[in-house]
Amino acid sequence: MDENTSTNLTTLERLRSALSAARLWFILLFAVAGTIAAISIPVNNSAQTYGLQISDVAPQDIHALYDLSYVSEVLTERERTVASENVPQVYDQPDINVTRQQLERLQAALTFIDSVRSDPYSTNQVKLSDLSSMSDIRLDTETALLILELSDLHWQTVKSETLTIVEQVMRNEIREGRVEEARRTIPALVSISLPENQATTVETLAPAFVTPNTFLNIADTEAARTEARESVEPVIKSYVEGETIVSRGEVVGALDIEALMEYDLLKPPNPWLEIAIRSLLVILLIGIFTTFAYRIHPKEITKANLAFTLSLLFIIITLSMQALIPDRTVFPYVFPYAALPILVTVFFSPSLGVMISLLTGTLAGFLAPRGLELALYAIISGILASLMIKRAERLSSFISAGLAAALGSALVIVIFRLPDPAMDIIGKTTLLGVSIVSGLLSTSLGFGLLLIIGNLLGITTNLQLLELSRPDHPLLQKILREAPGTYQHSLQVANLAEQAAREIGANALLTRVGAQYHDVGKSLHPQFFIENQVPGQNVHEQLDPKTSANIILSHVPEGLSLARKYRIPQSIRAFIPEHHGTLKVSYQYSEALEAANGDTDQVDRRDYTYKGPVPLSRETALLMLADGSEAAVRAKRPQSKEEINQIVRRIISDRMEKGQFDKTDLTLRDLNTIRRSFVKTLTNIYHPRIQYPKSPSEDDQSQEDTQPVQST
Repeated sequence: MDENTSTNLTTLERLRSALSAARLWFILLFAVAGTIAAISIPVNNSAQTYGLQISDVAPQDIHALYDLSYVSEVLTERERTVASENVPQVYDQPDINVTRQQLERLQAALTFIDSVRSDPYSTNQVKLSDLSSMSDIRLDTETALLILELSDLHWQTVKSETLTIVEQVMRNEIREGRVEEARRTIPALVSISLPENQATTVETLAPAFVTPNTFLNIADTEAARTEARESVEPVIKSYVEGETIVSRGEVVGALDIEALMEYDLLKPPNPWLEIAIRSLLVILLIGIFTTFAYRIHPKEITKANLAFTLSLLFIIITLSMQALIPDRTVFPYVFPYAALPILVTVFFSPSLGVMISLLTGTLAGFLAPRGLELALYAIISGILASLMIKRAERLSSFISAGLAAALGSALVIVIFRLPDPAMDIIGKTTLLGVSIVSGLLSTSLGFGLLLIIGNLLGITTNLQLLELSRPDHPLLQKILREAPGTYQHSLQVANLAEQAAREIGANALLTRVGAQYHDVGKSLHPQFFIENQVPGQNVHEQLDPKTSANIILSHVPEGLSLARKYRIPQSIRAFIPEHHGTLKVSYQYSEALEAANGDTDQVDRRDYTYKGPVPLSRETALLMLADGSEAAVRAKRPQSKEEINQIVRRIISDRMEKGQFDKTDLTLRDLNTIRRSFVKTLTNIYHPRIQYPKSPSEDDQSQEDTQPVQST
């Protein structure tokens, strides 16, 4: 490879790396922007404000957003007003001066009547006119005649009785507005010994001089009312979550306006401030999650399809919570909070499932009025589901995860709601019931999404791997029928690679299933591969090296074609080309060089080299080592553990020298662990047998079986 080609390849690699990084940054920005939009969309009434005033008609039912108690100025003022109005008016004691003044006026009126009665020069007509003209008392003609007709003795009696009655009445408390009541008592006070005409005269004269003598003391009254108002304790108004503050169609009163103000439902909305707060929360949460995921699963989280799927699911979950949590009573507790943690655990690990539980729980608590309760409700259900789902290799794992999520949710309800005196037994039972529904709904939704996402995006789940590993799978059946030797070889390699995968912490199930399908292309032309040939009948001996190599190399593209035809997932198809990497078919290449008298210019190495790519994962690298080690040990029939160890060590060193592991994260410690696992497994498979006495025919057969054969 010349210098220009190397430079071009380096530039191309850098460009691909930059495009990959840009794609991941785009996905991260998509996750942040989408989540902010989802949590900021006003899809409910929780953040709605109302431009209402007193006497307006409510356009809809308005409910209490959460439990609230506050000092109601409206109710307190009502109580104070009632207390003030119930305080009686304070009056001064009867004013004796008023009584004295009225008696003097009465005496003056009587004196004037005396002068009219005794005027010898005046006629009756003039006298009647004079009596009718008095200002203090209005006398009709009949009463005036009666007075004029009275004898002096009788008149003196009337005068004396009138003065006595007026004095007697005025000694009592007479308030303003009660004068008529006092005047109505006069007839009862007139002496019954008086004749009717005299009594009538007294009853006519006396009322005119009865007037209020007791007056309202405004200062004392106001002081008493102020004291009564101040003695009233502030009135506490309480609402429980979901209680109707004002119903649709009702006229809004002062008490309703006060409640809306306490819930900040009358303030003009500030959408930009709300968006800023929610944006800060989303950036903080996604930043923490991304950092944690990159530290724990740097390889998986940087896969574009997984990252995009996780971002989209998180946005959908956030939008669903925004729609169902605020301003709701039961829906927040039936929400399947554990569904996303279950998916993340299956795709990544329980630790990332726990982290996503913390994120969804934090968002749920932020959106809910009872924030702490719902946050713990979501977090605990998600964490328990993540810990119980494990690798999701059985349907029972999902059932266990759902039951664990339901149990955790129910315990949170018990902790927060059981001691709550404001909730009745029906409400508590309802929340316990929906907590169980939430757990079961989470596991059902998680299982369904797992199947859908796995099929749409080519993400292979353990359930799919278990289905692919079944011997009755159509493609495995094809290998078994067409190439039984290849089938047995694949099983041996699968066992070998699976054990080593467990030792280094790789995906053992993925490794095993990938090993079962890695040589599927050989089923199209099984006779060209040594494990399917009859000993001593190698067809490659009749072919030129290039044709022979081409047949062997073609089993990789043919295997990929078969895998696509049978809908084998991409994660399994990757094992077909990667387990050969960019290695050569050494035997045919050597034969070609020998035919060319060692002239390398006459032999194109590309005709004898697999197209690759080199292994891109620990699992495919494991298969490369297991395939080579199993073939070499099977071909050379080592007689001791030390010989097996030397063969495996040589295979590992060869692959390392040829750069086959450059794009994997295998460490020297991993390779050493793999070597020990291979040696242990291969020793158990190809252990030296005890030699028993044999007949000559058996000796001949034994020698034939142990003849070295060429592995292709």
